[in-house]
Amino acid sequence: MKLMFISDIHGSLHWLEQALLKAEEEQPHTLVVLGDFLYHGPRNPLPDGYDPQGVAARLNAYGKSLVAVRGNCDAEVDQMLLQFPMMGDYVLILHEGRKIYATHGHGFSIDNLPQLTPGDVFIQGHTHLPVADVKEGITVLNPGSISLPKENHPNSYGILENGTFIIKDFAGNIVKKIKL
Repeated sequence: MKLMFISDIHGSLHWLEQALLKAEEEQPHTLVVLGDFLYHGPRNPLPDGYDPQGVAARLNAYGKSLVAVRGNCDAEVDQMLLQFPMMGDYVLILHEGRKIYATHGHGFSIDNLPQLTPGDVFIQGHTHLPVADVKEGITVLNPGSISLPKENHPNSYGILENGTFIIKDFAGNIVKKIKL
């Protein structure tokens, strides 16, 4: 089962459209959105193509398997616009015999892991920085941000397939890769 992870849309219809084009190419079984859907946040600039209502409409029309968690910039009013559940702080995904703990990263994070066991996977967004590493036997991941990457990283997303997590930029280049 192929999973695609995106995070930190921050209201950018332009970058969401780019991500959904990649989803058409990649053909994941499930798209996992790691929070920060509509609002850009008070510390961020407006992203390219800022259109929160357009983002909500596009995600509502996606029509395929979508799993989502709440980010620190998401609020109850966002849930009123989005027609899928997205207010949970985390979701557990069982994938190829592994437990994946997916969250935004403003509570539990790579630096503050929840109780997991070696071999489990922890994935977050929030920092806008791509990560593919192992910490205390836990694979820790961050697909980066599709709309507002930081520290000169490219806009990016993640693919999990056949026991390998690959972070790609929108030109198709591999940013980071790790075997689980």
